[in-house]
Amino acid sequence: MAGSRPTTSISQTSSANVFTSRLLLLLTLLPLTLAAFAFLLQWRGGLTDPITRWSPDHHEFPGMESTSGSIKDTVRNSGSGCTDLLGQSHSLSFPYFRDWKFGFGSDLKPKICITTSTSAGLEQTLPWIFYHKVMGVSTFFLFVEGKAASPTVSKVLETIPGVKVIYRTRELEEQQAKSRIWNETWLASFFYKPCNYELFVKQSLNMEMAIVMAREAGMDWIIHLDTDELIHPAGAREYSLRQLLSDVPGNVDMVIFPNYESSVERDDIKEPFSEVSMFKKNYDHLPKDVYFGNYKEATRGNPNYFLTYGNGKSAARIQDHLRPNGAHRWHNYMKTPNEVKLEEAAVLHYTYPKFSDLTSRRDRCGCKPTKEDVKRCFMLEFDRAAFIIASTATEEEMLHWYRERIVWTDKALNLKLLRKGILTRIYAPMVIVQRLRETGVFTSVIASAQKVLSSVTNSSTAGVASSSKIGHDGESKATARRVLQIPDNASFSSAIPPLSPPGLEGLYMEM
Repeated sequence: MAGSRPTTSISQTSSANVFTSRLLLLLTLLPLTLAAFAFLLQWRGGLTDPITRWSPDHHEFPGMESTSGSIKDTVRNSGSGCTDLLGQSHSLSFPYFRDWKFGFGSDLKPKICITTSTSAGLEQTLPWIFYHKVMGVSTFFLFVEGKAASPTVSKVLETIPGVKVIYRTRELEEQQAKSRIWNETWLASFFYKPCNYELFVKQSLNMEMAIVMAREAGMDWIIHLDTDELIHPAGAREYSLRQLLSDVPGNVDMVIFPNYESSVERDDIKEPFSEVSMFKKNYDHLPKDVYFGNYKEATRGNPNYFLTYGNGKSAARIQDHLRPNGAHRWHNYMKTPNEVKLEEAAVLHYTYPKFSDLTSRRDRCGCKPTKEDVKRCFMLEFDRAAFIIASTATEEEMLHWYRERIVWTDKALNLKLLRKGILTRIYAPMVIVQRLRETGVFTSVIASAQKVLSSVTNSSTAGVASSSKIGHDGESKATARRVLQIPDNASFSSAIPPLSPPGLEGLYMEM
């Protein structure tokens, strides 16, 4: 009996060890099983993490939390031509930070305004305006001509909060004729020339006037953009121009956005902002060896690496003595601005994205389609070549030229340049504009404007009244005079025109 006790003790110890091992295994497997189950539910869309969903740091692009499909669905369906260019109205609500419905303004810091000179229609202007509203821009100064100045377009624009429409009236031209710009040298080489040169001067005069209006409106930053350009605020903590500029040090006067150029992959683009996702990077955002090493392939037989300009656009801090320096830069009458060039953010330039852009540019210029005469009208080589083709070729020949020079149809080359970093995919603007369209923002703006117009008996008189906001108000006119008559006690270099990116000769000069 005495000899059996050790055996019993060993048996009990062994049983306890087995029980402990099984308990530890169960405690280990249980949380792993629950975690795997939760992951499976989330992967299949059956569970929403409430901490992630309602976190104040969690932001979604407009409309993405409730509209049908994901970003992949949006990109996959981007080529559909079944819907109207300005979209169908699904909901008047537009969820974004703090459930904004574009009535914001006074609480945003810094206050940003954009000025432009445009003749575009609503199908281009409305997406352009509301995209930049999502980016945090509160005020727009639109100097309109052509189609943009027509009643069906301008009356809609006038109803949008934060949009100021300025018509090219005789009064405006008389006021701009008194600008000090005409007596200075920095813009003189562009005076009294047709087409692009005339537009360049007009843009500079409009920018000068926009500075006055921006100061009166209490703006902190001003940007000049064309309506075929979108700001891409990459590098900011949020996808927000407001966030980007709020992080700029206080001693910086001007921020330069290098431009990326659209690389369309089809010849039937209808709405570029919603259908184009491939862009060619700027020289400033590429290693030199990558840029020059792939220059010829990236140029594809065109006169330069970019079809048009390559020197970007800029934002200027509103301050005393600010002036334009051509359409691409700002300057100051009393000092050399302290400027920085952004390393990630860019201006997306949608260059000749539609086949109809060939003829529309041709129709706005009366120059002869000869190599010599187009030099008087256009600053860049590709614009000259495009004008000649559009003026002399048949529709079929034009389409062949467009496909060869502008459309990126070689998928192998595209993939190679994407891997090299020359080309890049940028989906955020496409997604934002498509969500804007799907939630009915554009159609609701048009519908609201039509209601307002139907209640106005003399709409043409109302239009003239709104266009004369500059100049009739005594305080505004006095402010304009103070800006335009600052003593000129320094000489200035010529305004910066649209410049092509560096060519191969730049590489040889460095060597």
